Amino acid sequence: MKEKFQQILDNYNEITAKLSDPQVIGDQEKYRGFAKRHADLGPLVAKITEFMSTDASIREARDMLKGEADAEMEHWLHDELTELGKRKEKLEEELRFLMLPKDPNDDKNVIVEIRGGAGGQEAQLFAADLFRMYTRFAERQNWKPSVLSTSPSELGGLKEVIFEIKGRAAYSRLKFESGVHRVQRIPVTESGGRIHTSTVTVAVLPEADDIVEVDIPPQDLRIDIFRSSGPGGQSVNTTDSAVRVTHLPTGMVISMQDERSQLQNKERALRVLRAKLYEKMVEEQQSEMASARRLQVGTGDRSERIRTYNFPQGRVTDHRIGLTVHNLDGVLDGDITQLLDGLAAADRADKLEQVV
Repeated sequence: MKEKFQQILDNYNEITAKLSDPQVIGDQEKYRGFAKRHADLGPLVAKITEFMSTDASIREARDMLKGEADAEMEHWLHDELTELGKRKEKLEEELRFLMLPKDPNDDKNVIVEIRGGAGGQEAQLFAADLFRMYTRFAERQNWKPSVLSTSPSELGGLKEVIFEIKGRAAYSRLKFESGVHRVQRIPVTESGGRIHTSTVTVAVLPEADDIVEVDIPPQDLRIDIFRSSGPGGQSVNTTDSAVRVTHLPTGMVISMQDERSQLQNKERALRVLRAKLYEKMVEEQQSEMASARRLQVGTGDRSERIRTYNFPQGRVTDHRIGLTVHNLDGVLDGDITQLLDGLAAADRADKLEQVV
């Protein structure tokens, strides 16, 4: 382990030196790569340094015990070794976590899809509630949410909404939100006061780098242009600006019509398509692993029921980790930190268990 620590420290020192190299400074892409790696290693290096200092203090205290020490000094040294031992044990646990393989997508922006499921208009109304929940959470983090495509329903809900969130480590915080979200409440269309159960599906996709990660040959695409239309068939504008992109090898179809520019709609559709193809590529790679690990917090499958929002009891329950929060109004206003922290902690515990 000490050899591994020394390798990390040597690597960190080499990167630090490169950040002062004029040739590296002159190449902005290379400089950003080294700067990111330097920042990623920073917390680990600080913890390794603290661990090595604690380990050195333990050896020093043991050497002093072997020498000539009076009873009072021996008593102090034994107490000191007990405290140092506890600190070292805690540092070892923290280091095990910091040295776990990092999800390469964690630092990415995200594209989120929300669709009304079972429950008709009520499901579509709740889809709008979830859209507001995620955008309010993003605003609390000083992230930038922006809508790519919407399909509103007659009662003010959303049949579907696709939006992106740009922010530091957005995917690492939101990646466990994929799945089926269930709502239990009395619909506005229910005259008898009965509680109904409806569902909404959420998919969180890491935004793909179109050059590095997903290359789409032009011959794999069919692009159709048509006239935009709003709710009830009303024309959004008088030009044929809506775009439908079909990925021929997979059959994936992405339609965009919110922008007045055909070029903007095409660019947005391609961004969503790249994210979907990247997600598909990652899933295939993971499934090919001999000992594919099923995360304790869930698979991220869109058909998996992950959470229930119970309005009569004012509670939200995440079924993957058995966490219930009695703050439904706050959650729907974007206060989902407790849920996200619980999911992240469960994922860390699961990964550590796998390593052990």
